[in-house]
Amino acid sequence: MGAPGTESAIALHVLAMPYPGRGHVNPMMNLCKLISVRKPDILFTFVVTEEWHGFIGSDTGKPGNICFATIPNCIPSELGRAKDFPGFLKAVATKMEAPFEQLLDRLELPVDVIIADTYLDWAVFVGNRRNIPVASLWTMSATVFSLFHHFELLKQNGHFPVELSGQLKLPKLIIVIMVSYAELNKRGEERVDYIPGIPPTRLVDFPTVFHGTGRQTLPRDLDSVSLASKAQYLLLTSVYELEAQVIDALKVKLPLPLYTVGPPIPYLDPKDNSSVISSNHDIPDYIEWLNSQRKGSVLYVSMGSFLSVSSSQLNEIVVGVHNSGVRFLWVSRGETTLFKDGCGDMGQVVPWCDQLRVLRHPAVGGFWTHCGWNSTLEAVYAGVPMLASPIFLDQTTDSKIIVEDWEIGWRVKREAGSEKLVTRDEIAKLVKSFMDAENSAVKEMRKKAKELQETCNAAIAKGGSSDTNLDSFIRGISQGQA
Repeated sequence: MGAPGTESAIALHVLAMPYPGRGHVNPMMNLCKLISVRKPDILFTFVVTEEWHGFIGSDTGKPGNICFATIPNCIPSELGRAKDFPGFLKAVATKMEAPFEQLLDRLELPVDVIIADTYLDWAVFVGNRRNIPVASLWTMSATVFSLFHHFELLKQNGHFPVELSGQLKLPKLIIVIMVSYAELNKRGEERVDYIPGIPPTRLVDFPTVFHGTGRQTLPRDLDSVSLASKAQYLLLTSVYELEAQVIDALKVKLPLPLYTVGPPIPYLDPKDNSSVISSNHDIPDYIEWLNSQRKGSVLYVSMGSFLSVSSSQLNEIVVGVHNSGVRFLWVSRGETTLFKDGCGDMGQVVPWCDQLRVLRHPAVGGFWTHCGWNSTLEAVYAGVPMLASPIFLDQTTDSKIIVEDWEIGWRVKREAGSEKLVTRDEIAKLVKSFMDAENSAVKEMRKKAKELQETCNAAIAKGGSSDTNLDSFIRGISQGQA
């Protein structure tokens, strides 16, 4: 065998194409790393826009058999994405396919398999045209996939009426009249109990694209999920045991092999699995600070990397957390002026941190999170309870899973669809209770979080569900079996 990157060394050439967002790029890269460790003779060509190559091109933890390839910046920047999300989605759907195919034509080695984000549904068409097997990678919960997949069932039961307004081909899009915020406030507590494998779920806990301002992107969500069944494999970033019933129900419904391969997080990184209290002089200041705190005493706060709450709500959160008397580590991207009075010795504010390393630190006893699926899985892996403060899309459903199904978190309550703020006094009281290690409810929640952590560790251990599924998927693509 030659060195990685030479034709004689390569058993398989896999082209990995993530959707251009951090919550999608990171799990795709981590999946490629997990596979490459198991089978170093697979060459991965990891395709990103030039903008994203600037963000991640210097990744020093990338194995030698993963190389980058770029396509032009044919879509809005990250800043543009936040300002016009529907426009961003449209650009991804219409402007990336052509440069992707041009890249395929330029590659020296033929591509054996494409792993593409489910939201890049055009990749399925490209693969089918070129007779290249496609694995569709879904980076949200299996529950959210199932809600989209069963949209017709929701219509039949009168929960989401639609009006057909013309025939659009992708293959058939519909103009959807969704539940308005006013109606949602009336019907929000109504529970849907007929989706196979999914526990009863309130309408208000459905992804935000089912109601409110997010509804204009719903046809694209539905189309992407529908077209995933035309791929040769479906990969879910969930852990089977975390959503067993819904995954079993999907396996019955879908016409292609389904593998749960989560969590797609960097759990193989030595620094995340060694003692965090270390004499290493290179450890960051925020880890040094955590090393000086009592076990389970620190609340980690991160609002995610894309959308955020309003400035007025954020101000209430900052003051509320500060007034709670709880120590905190806060990732704040540009809102540091809100901490103008300083944190004293009660907390640290940083522009970025190694989130998994922080969550695994013994001093961290809770995580205030927007409930993105990757952050949710990292918290489960670390065994940390969550304060659920969802903002957009699947985060509302993830919040319900965390609080009701797994019972490892509390909601930061706000009326559905309301601009009403959660006040600083409410937040201070909530945070103080949530971090009270002597509170019987908190003890039970922390116990359940540790039990889910053990479940997650068992899944990735030798012979566990995720370990076995990764091996099965690798075997399938290596033998050309769909």
